[in-house]
Amino acid sequence: MSGKIYGYVRVSTKNQNEERQLIAMRNYGVAEERIIVEKQSGKDFDRPGYRRLLRRLHAGDTLVIASLDRLGRSYAEIQDQWRVISKERGIAIVVLDMPLLNTKDNAELVGQLITDLVLQLLSFVAQTERESIRTRQREGIEAAKARGVRFGRPRLALPEGFPDVVKKWRRGEFTALEAAQKLGISRSTFFRRVRELRRMRKARQYEAALQSPEPRLFSGKSPDIAWRDERYIVQPRRMPSMPSVLLGQP
Repeated sequence: MSGKIYGYVRVSTKNQNEERQLIAMRNYGVAEERIIVEKQSGKDFDRPGYRRLLRRLHAGDTLVIASLDRLGRSYAEIQDQWRVISKERGIAIVVLDMPLLNTKDNAELVGQLITDLVLQLLSFVAQTERESIRTRQREGIEAAKARGVRFGRPRLALPEGFPDVVKKWRRGEFTALEAAQKLGISRSTFFRRVRELRRMRKARQYEAALQSPEPRLFSGKSPDIAWRDERYIVQPRRMPSMPSVLLGQP
């Protein structure tokens, strides 16, 4: 098979150095003007440099890459691109660190079969590793949650004097906007923090009911306490995952 030899060099970020791959290309005999260098992630093949390479390649040419992962990260997509380049367009592919995949040296039927088998095996191994990584991540998150580790942005503390301001607002001493201004927050944030404060209090009441040795009834008139089946029960409106708690007989 004769034709021009092209090299494709890829690194994922601009900070990574492509010199090792360039040296490998020169040692193989790829002309400097026929080496396509791209600094972009290999998550897919929608890459400007790679598309430019495909436009320059013709039947009988050879594509040289330092390693298979320089072509891309997704082995499923690599198999599709491999089929298009080598079988449909008649372009040889040379993988410098894995001679078994070289279609230039393994153009016969047995060689193509070996190449296909190796690609499928690599795809299977890569997919298995991705699933294993996801499983380890999920197990790690669950273990961290069990230890009480919180994920996401840290919860902001309530503004200083917030409970007192809320009490005065409830008594009608000033409006929600005035309350928010006193606390240095927006009106919408004020209402959100009021709801958070209410949930925090309900959660503390719930924990106290669970830990109390004797059934008891909360003081005051709570809309979350209802009479059902000859007993009072807690009906949390904003915590649907919380089970009802028996409080005691009237």
